[in-house]
Amino acid sequence: MTANLDEDDNPRPRTRKRIDDLLQQRQRMLVLLWELSKLDPNEIDSTTTDVLNDFLETLVDYIASGHFGLYRRISEGKERRTPVVETAKEIYPRISQTTDVAIDFADRYEAADDGRLRSRLIEDLSTLGEEVTTRIELEDRLILAMLGPEFPIPALQQ
Repeated sequence: MTANLDEDDNPRPRTRKRIDDLLQQRQRMLVLLWELSKLDPNEIDSTTTDVLNDFLETLVDYIASGHFGLYRRISEGKERRTPVVETAKEIYPRISQTTDVAIDFADRYEAADDGRLRSRLIEDLSTLGEEVTTRIELEDRLILAMLGPEFPIPALQQ
């Protein structure tokens, strides 16, 4: 008798899909971060606010895809692979800090006035960029623990 296994019975394809989704969200967020960093906050116009709004939405989606996709299985205690669990335990406190910084940024700029954009955006983007860099490095460690060192984490495509 041949057993038909669908994705719900085998966690590896689901894990790979969650990782692929996370990496796509990450790439989109980084592209928008780059676009936003090139704008002049002293010249606030609809382009600036449109890019900022797209960035904020994508940033929150990216953060959520990690927490509700990639980390859920681990946080629920369903992950059995020791290297994955150990890596997650080691990096999760710092990942959580990056989440807090990203959510604070999104809350601060969701309805920011022109004054805040002019006075704080560049500094806040710099801080956020450092936190995102840290998050990416940590996520990549977890991804490699989950899928193995032969998994090619794609570089940013522009």
